[in-house]
Amino acid sequence: MLDGKKIILGITGSIAAYKAAFLCRLLIKSGCKVRVVMTPSAVDFISPLTMSTLSGNDVFIDISDGDGWNNHVELGLWGDVFLVAPCTASTLAKMASGISDNLLVACYLSAKCPVMVAPAMDLDMWKHPSTQNNIKLLQSYENFIIPVGIGFLASGLEGEGRMAEPEDILTYLNIFFSKAEDIKGKHVLITAGPTYEAIDPVRFIGNRSSGKMGYSIAKECKARGAQVTLVSGPVSSDLKADDGIEVVRVQSAEEMYHACDQFFENADIVILAAAVADYRPAEVALQKIKKSDDEMQISLKKTIDIAATLGAKKKTNQIFIGFALETNDEINHATKKLHKKNLDFIVLNTLNDKGAGFQVDTNKITILDNKGMTTAYDLKSKTEVAQDIVDYLVIHYLPANE
Repeated sequence: MLDGKKIILGITGSIAAYKAAFLCRLLIKSGCKVRVVMTPSAVDFISPLTMSTLSGNDVFIDISDGDGWNNHVELGLWGDVFLVAPCTASTLAKMASGISDNLLVACYLSAKCPVMVAPAMDLDMWKHPSTQNNIKLLQSYENFIIPVGIGFLASGLEGEGRMAEPEDILTYLNIFFSKAEDIKGKHVLITAGPTYEAIDPVRFIGNRSSGKMGYSIAKECKARGAQVTLVSGPVSSDLKADDGIEVVRVQSAEEMYHACDQFFENADIVILAAAVADYRPAEVALQKIKKSDDEMQISLKKTIDIAATLGAKKKTNQIFIGFALETNDEINHATKKLHKKNLDFIVLNTLNDKGAGFQVDTNKITILDNKGMTTAYDLKSKTEVAQDIVDYLVIHYLPANE
């Protein structure tokens, strides 16, 4: 799985830097191409000559080396993964804050590839709130944190803070790259965001959906090798889809249905994450409605039920996934929706859970499937929730369809 992968190995000034030599050797033996970037303080712990010999390439330490400058942008674009191992508390903070006072952080800020961090520090440093906040910041930037080990530390204490062992990091990389292809060749149709149902040319009926969950799922599917079509309701201009994702923009439930119907026949996986309005005005005024009486009544009628309509046409080889946002009797309502709309599994969240729902960066979900399984997850970032949803899809449904 690692053969031919290009790894930028960042090394910082930690006693655990000696492990970087073993890690580099394991990467080379696995067929990786490795380029090493070291912070100036890292050279106090391990020789650049050692790392150059093991990697087979020059080691980069400073922005300039006397003969010219080392192009951090070019280096940051070269790798398939930027792996910082070990990563000290100091470098962790600089990465989180964008303090580019050395070549390693400059490469990090230029990197377009996934970034993985293997922290290494003393127990109290690891537990300190500032370190934990920096970890959360890096995760919010969609960087991957390799869990620290537990054991004897350089200070003589015992506990969390050890850099993960090189063999464990290699396993982590293998799992990461295997995921990068686990839905390769599949066409995934995803809906995201709200729908707006016009009252007049100015006003509409809508909801507070930001679209972040659907966009995160689209990004995760694309990263794992799928062809992705994203049908998006109106979302903030700040919310962007990754390059390579086909985006179809719509406004109303009717428009969203017709866009989905266009791609449904050839979709292998359908994930309906949009918050579609249940009702729309029976009549839409052609001109802006002027304020007159103290009261105004608007007659509503149901919008098309996209999930039920597509579910009725679902083929045996398609995987069909829906969402349910509930406020009461959550499991019962989600279970009914699961069966009524012919879903393979449904992702349930509730506004009763703090940090879940609309217009936030986190979510807390429970997955209910048509095999009778119920799986609850902790509160996580929507990026991590997207990973959990696609993991569930791959583990429980894809093998049966191969």
